Amino acid sequence: METPGEDGARSRRGLAVGVLVGCLVTAVALLLLVGRTTTPTDASAEAGFARDMSVHHAQAVEMAFIARDGSEDDALRRLAYDIIVTQTAQRGMFTGWLQQWGLNQSSERPTMAWMAGHGGGHAVTPDAPAAMPGMATEDELKKLREATGKDQEILFLQLMIRHHEGGVQMGRGLLKLSDREEVATMAQHIVDGQTGEIELMTDMLRQRGAQRLPSIL
Repeated sequence: METPGEDGARSRRGLAVGVLVGCLVTAVALLLLVGRTTTPTDASAEAGFARDMSVHHAQAVEMAFIARDGSEDDALRRLAYDIIVTQTAQRGMFTGWLQQWGLNQSSERPTMAWMAGHGGGHAVTPDAPAAMPGMATEDELKKLREATGKDQEILFLQLMIRHHEGGVQMGRGLLKLSDREEVATMAQHIVDGQTGEIELMTDMLRQRGAQRLPSIL
């Protein structure tokens, strides 16, 4: 039989444990809240993603303009137009994020440093000393500008598929490193949207009797 003293001691221990658990839950909640609302730093994955993806998108827009102006195929011209509009708008969002975070649009940090050790490795060549995944070399861009007709359409589709594969790789990389809502949502949108366009462009290549370049994914 328990005495009143034992009951009191047990009650006090229960209260103490309850307070401790409550404090731990509050601390974890605050930690998660702070972790998600803290402004990204210059070396953060979010800042690196915004900067590098902006550069990546700029080349996609450049290639899409070449294809849109050089092709007479309505479906391909619509695709090129969609890439121009979508990726230009997304670049504007990347710029806005960096401004909101009080960070410069460019950084002295190496390209793709934010993905180091997370599948962000990319072969460095004389033509592409600091290329991001899927980026076309200057020689490839020159060939695209000089090509005409069906040859240009095929080269555009091949280069843009590989370019989109690089965008998908970067988007997946961000999702592994950040749960910041606006950035993760954008990364997932890029992964989903560009995966769909890869399938569309693969079909367009088949219609022209051509194949994709070796996948980088």
